[in-house]
Amino acid sequence: LIFDDGEPLETNRHRIAMNALIDSLYHGFSHRNDFFAGGNMFIYYSAEQARNRDFRGPDFFAVLGIDGSSPRQGWVVWNEGGRYPDVIIELMSSSTANIDVTAKKDLYQNTFRTPDYFVYNPFDPSSLQGWHLNGTQDYQELSPNERGWLWCETLGFWVGVWEGTIQRETAPWLRFFDPEGNLVLLSAEAERQQAEAERQRAEQFQ
Repeated sequence: LIFDDGEPLETNRHRIAMNALIDSLYHGFSHRNDFFAGGNMFIYYSAEQARNRDFRGPDFFAVLGIDGSSPRQGWVVWNEGGRYPDVIIELMSSSTANIDVTAKKDLYQNTFRTPDYFVYNPFDPSSLQGWHLNGTQDYQELSPNERGWLWCETLGFWVGVWEGTIQRETAPWLRFFDPEGNLVLLSAEAERQQAEAERQRAEQFQ
């Protein structure tokens, strides 16, 4: 099986956005080892699809309730007890937006049965959309809260737009927020926050 789809992400902002989602989920779930999160890697779900190489991997996906300690180059459904992603996020661009909300959405609904699916264009803060599988196994579009965030039931996090700087690029990034509305930090953000707290404590004892 080939695990690198050979297609670079659309822009550097798309790459940063993908890595930020992965990194913040690992930090937010640092107390857990029963999940896997990845991005821009193939999900193999049928021998025919593997032979044809006809599907590019999601920009971000997460699978819960599995052994998170196993190293993985990609996600091979038949090696994972038939498990498909529980959450998928596609980072859209003008060239991918149509397929992200049509063909891919249909695949994630009808074949993957992925409970939570979101799309977002990192250059358009008004582009966030999301769907949750309802009782009849159809995608029901999610309604935003007063901040424009969408609830991801599977992760127990809000998905919303955060304006800030990551890796020296200031943009409207897609981020996770906890149920109380607190930003789920990147590991680097958490380290800076801890260092600042320690500096302030040190000043108090001077």
